[in-house]
Amino acid sequence: MTDKRILEELKHHFGFDTFKDNQEAIIDNLLQERDTFVLMPTGGGKSLCYQLPALMMQGTAIIISPLIALMKNQVDAMRTYSEDDGIAHFLNSSLNKQAITQVRHDVATGKTKLLYVAPESLTKEENIEFLKGIHISFYAVDEAHCISEWGHDFRPEYRRIRPIINAIGNRPIIALTATATPKVQHDIQKTLGITAAAVFKSSFNRPNLYYEVRPKTKDINKDIIRFIKANEGKSGIIYCLSRKRVEELAELLRINDIKALAYHAGMDSATRTQNQDDFLHENVDVMVATIAFGMGIDKPDVRYVIHYDIPKSLEGYYQETGRAGRDGGEGKCITFYSQKDLDKLAKFMKDKPVSEQEIGKQILKETGAYAESAVCRRKTLLHYFGEDYNQDNCGNCDNCINPPKRIEASDELANAIETILMVKESFPVEHIANILIGNNDDEVKRNRHNELELFGINSNRDFKFMTSVIRQGILAGYIIKDIEKYGELKISAQGHQFLANPTSFLIAEDRTFNDNDGEEHTSAAAVLDPTLFSILKQERKRIAAEKKVPPFVIFQDPSLEAMATTYPITIDELKLISGVGEGKAKRWGDSIVNIIKRYVEENDIERPEDFRIRGNPSSNDFRIYLIQGIDNRHALDQLAKDKGRTMEELLDELERIVYSGYKIDINYYINETLDDYFRDEIFEYFQTAQTDDLQTALDTIMGDKYEDEDIRDIRLVKIQFLSEMGN
Repeated sequence: MTDKRILEELKHHFGFDTFKDNQEAIIDNLLQERDTFVLMPTGGGKSLCYQLPALMMQGTAIIISPLIALMKNQVDAMRTYSEDDGIAHFLNSSLNKQAITQVRHDVATGKTKLLYVAPESLTKEENIEFLKGIHISFYAVDEAHCISEWGHDFRPEYRRIRPIINAIGNRPIIALTATATPKVQHDIQKTLGITAAAVFKSSFNRPNLYYEVRPKTKDINKDIIRFIKANEGKSGIIYCLSRKRVEELAELLRINDIKALAYHAGMDSATRTQNQDDFLHENVDVMVATIAFGMGIDKPDVRYVIHYDIPKSLEGYYQETGRAGRDGGEGKCITFYSQKDLDKLAKFMKDKPVSEQEIGKQILKETGAYAESAVCRRKTLLHYFGEDYNQDNCGNCDNCINPPKRIEASDELANAIETILMVKESFPVEHIANILIGNNDDEVKRNRHNELELFGINSNRDFKFMTSVIRQGILAGYIIKDIEKYGELKISAQGHQFLANPTSFLIAEDRTFNDNDGEEHTSAAAVLDPTLFSILKQERKRIAAEKKVPPFVIFQDPSLEAMATTYPITIDELKLISGVGEGKAKRWGDSIVNIIKRYVEENDIERPEDFRIRGNPSSNDFRIYLIQGIDNRHALDQLAKDKGRTMEELLDELERIVYSGYKIDINYYINETLDDYFRDEIFEYFQTAQTDDLQTALDTIMGDKYEDEDIRDIRLVKIQFLSEMGN
């Protein structure tokens, strides 16, 4: 069939005048009934590679696809190109008997050119028997990486595709994926029995995508909302690992006036479908989802993809980020990273077979190394997929826009290469790094590598630095990682040449991510204004002397630190400071905001553009419950028990309540549970104390002998004291 004919069919069915990249060669190969393997990034036009041949060839193409949502989207898209809805159908568990009958009728009469089938449906005996009786043009295995255990979305049922095809009847096979390392590609071809297939690889480089990795802190929700507000009206996807997180974040976004919906496999099918359609039809801007969403979703104008949690593999990361900017326009890919997330993912694998665990660990290590690397993100990603990227600076990732300092590491690389050769090229990155820094761990001792001449030769460097040297040596082509042998390192010809004649080797030091997931960052010492902080402390002291109470009763230090960081100049802004609240703002706030306002004007301060996100009302339920319970004079321990909280958690919440300026009275409970003399002694202590620190109070009142009950009692009286004297 001539190229001209293919172009005419392209124009006739899809309205396009030209093909993208190597689409035409792929289609021509399939039209000649040859097995075909297609490796093409998201947005490259994979679907057309089997859609057009299906319309041009005799019979029905069987498209094997993993997700119901994907099938529906593809079928809906195909029907827009034809006057007859029967042109494309899907066959899966979501259909009732009447719908299945209609599908089979359209297929049997030759009306249907594309039949989408889930691998689970393909295994059913009645479907196998039905498909034996029709003329099949070819089989298309979409998302083919699901076949491989080394892929990011392994599905055991995909392993059964080849035997089923043998049972139905052999026809040409086209396997397509957007993410496959050389190892995964080999697995796909071997498992499908198409090792002789023509292979078509497109570049994995998406120049329009911006890649950035940020540290994950407790401020992540604020960071995300700020980002979305700055990109108002643009479509975006936020990926979370857990369904619970998806639901909570979607609700939080809606509370903050962002049009967002949730999507995960735990929802009923109708809700998932409706939410997906609302996103595609631009009724909402943001979809918060697990990885169940997005595979095959044909929305070209997604402008950002945010990963709330680091993905478990670089394949998954690449595919999910690839849903941004499919039209070649703007695409921002922001990922939040914490080592704790990788640790959680590792724990999820503990019940899997040992071989799968080992594979999973290797994949997680690659993901962590990518996140912490200071090397060009694009270069690292493309290398992972077996593609070279020779530019030093891509100009469109965080590491290239803000390049780190580069350090000479020629000696360290030479030591690493020599050590790899000494251990007969049979060990991974971490083991070589441990030898070089002199870490005498169990694996090193077991192999007697602590006796090597180079053991500890780089003891002046830490483990992180030496692993970075090795990984950047891999990127530079001096070292080869054998992924099939669990990451064993080999030396390339280029590496042998370097060892014989070392040259300069500059590396970028890996980024440091403090493992502070869940920590608050309100004081922000790095941007604290020390002069203003000192002025505010003096004003607090003046107010305290006037009211005859300790300074901490007025405002705690963290509240003053926040004021000296964000410069609130109105009462409403002051109320947003943690630990202030409405009561304290009204009682002590006038002099504070006047001081800050005058200071800002006199020193020409540019205040930070910040905002307060509205919280989920459900997070305040416990506080409201406590206040109501105290008003009704219920026992505090019973209030805690009724809500499944510990007494310590209840006291934490009560402290937050009184520190924010809300007045409560728990004397009824204190009088029942504490001796009068002990209660008065604690109260008198806080009247003259210079700090509300609990440990100082314990040491002063109890000495070095106290029990948990004493801690509870002192906290109770402190809460009552703060409420009476400060609120």
